[in-house]
Amino acid sequence: MKAVVLVGGEGTRLRPLTLSTPKQMLPVVERPMIERVLEHLGAYGVDEAVLSLQYLPDAFKDAYPDNVAAGVRLSYATEPAPLDTAGAVRFAADAAGIDDTFVVVNGDVLTDLDLGALVAFHRSHGAQGTLRLYPVEDPSRFGVVTIDENGLVREFIEKPPADEAPSNLINAGAYVLEPSFLDRVRLGERVSIERETFPQMVADGQLFAMSESSYWLDTGTPAAYMQAHFDLLEGKRPGPPCPDVTLVADGTWHGVGAAIDGEVRGASLVGRDSVVEAGALLEHSVLGAGSIVRARAVVRDSVVMSGVVLEDGANVVGAILGKGARVGAECEVRSGSVIGFGVELEPGRRVDGKVPG
Repeated sequence: MKAVVLVGGEGTRLRPLTLSTPKQMLPVVERPMIERVLEHLGAYGVDEAVLSLQYLPDAFKDAYPDNVAAGVRLSYATEPAPLDTAGAVRFAADAAGIDDTFVVVNGDVLTDLDLGALVAFHRSHGAQGTLRLYPVEDPSRFGVVTIDENGLVREFIEKPPADEAPSNLINAGAYVLEPSFLDRVRLGERVSIERETFPQMVADGQLFAMSESSYWLDTGTPAAYMQAHFDLLEGKRPGPPCPDVTLVADGTWHGVGAAIDGEVRGASLVGRDSVVEAGALLEHSVLGAGSIVRARAVVRDSVVMSGVVLEDGANVVGAILGKGARVGAECEVRSGSVIGFGVELEPGRRVDGKVPG
């Protein structure tokens, strides 16, 4: 089976990390997000995926020069201009020569969806399109869906006010579609699947949906991106959080070659060849490969990417530090801060926000 993976968005809410890197290429516990998405697809028989590209397309092509990622063959469809969701699906499917039932997923959504069950539901209902629904407390940021007892979609309402939402079931960004779906979308034109194509299918009685409550996370905000890491460290998703790490007796994960003389506690990971010096503390955090936490430095509830140095007495709480950043001695990086790639914070600086590289 083939899949279209939508990875064309600019990831504006994750800036400055996404100024030079697509969000789907950002690491989630030492592994690019796109590989986690593709691995999940491959586990359910998807052997070929076309990446629908628009923003920084070369980042994906350069990362996978042999056109294989997580065991899935890759092809690429680079939009000449943003085509929105349905336009992107049509463009990518056309480029890949898709002519059979196929899957569409958002490349910034991490999930443990039983994709096989979704495909079986789709085929058993003879649907032109089937989408996965997910229950949430606040549906106002999503496409809200109501269905009848057979799963036929009655309404598809994009981002209704919270007090007007007719359901708490949202469009979770995973679809099974027939090739005939593509005839509904004008090739090369900007078309929204949520606002145009799906409502048309509802009117024609051709859209079904299956509610499924297994793990689902839209990683588009800094808080959600951090949660993706912690969910893996805390065992909310199966398996080790990344390759080449060992779970030790205190519940922390240690990478190959890690040198730990300081204190590491909580659901934390010390990446390959990283250093936690004596007198330092790493708590409920990810420390990327080759990073250094020097004496008296404290890192709590944070995601530290690879090659980062935290100098003596630095204090980082609830923040994201981009690859290659350097946090000067006695710096304080406060909760909610996002530090861009390669940023150098001078000693004693106080940071409360986003710092681009």
